Amino acid sequence: MSNDPVLRRLDAVVDDFCRRTKFFTEPMTKGRARMFVMQHRLNTRQRNSVLKLKVATNVPDWDTRMQIIGACSQEVIADHEHGGGKAHWEILEELGTFIGMKRADIRAAKPIDTTQIAWAAWEGLMANRHWLEGVVANVCAERANVPGYGDGIMKKSGWFGLERVRWGKLFKLPNEKLDFFELHEEADIEHSDAGWATVAKFAKQLRMEDAVVEACRKNLLVWEMYLNGIAAAGDAGERRTK
Repeated sequence: MSNDPVLRRLDAVVDDFCRRTKFFTEPMTKGRARMFVMQHRLNTRQRNSVLKLKVATNVPDWDTRMQIIGACSQEVIADHEHGGGKAHWEILEELGTFIGMKRADIRAAKPIDTTQIAWAAWEGLMANRHWLEGVVANVCAERANVPGYGDGIMKKSGWFGLERVRWGKLFKLPNEKLDFFELHEEADIEHSDAGWATVAKFAKQLRMEDAVVEACRKNLLVWEMYLNGIAAAGDAGERRTK
């Protein structure tokens, strides 16, 4: 956690998000895990091939723009640093096969209503806002992968550290088949640290301290809806199969 006044406020917003979101605090189930694979594969592609690039287009600082584009490339093209040359959505697709899903079914999945609503909300929060608010929108959820937020395993190891433990127990998977979570633990710390540093550098200079904190709050409300929507759809799918 940072000593910078703005980043302390942002950290508090992220911590509240981690503590209140049902997807984190309720038990993981097989239905929720399968729905996460299908929806988050789509979301990773949409955010990193469309939404985050709209933010990059608006950024006047060259180094920040290149950081955003580089992070997007890891997510949707190839991650040679953390992912063995595979895009992150491909690694998530592979994880789906490890929990018994058919690759054809994963690829045929459509966005559920809450995912579509989240994309529409992020369009407004990322494409039509000041570029620094867009940077916050890019990285605020990745920040949840940094240890220190929430409670228990999440506080110790971050969101995907929590998922690595939960999915490993639920599906009896060894660590080597949970690479998606491990690579994001590493990559998201790197990406979010860069984003947080950019916010700290420019928020005071541009007199946008309140604006970036509010941008973080609004974006995490959308993430909460998106994740809880996955949980609800996963539960509904399990009920239909019983």
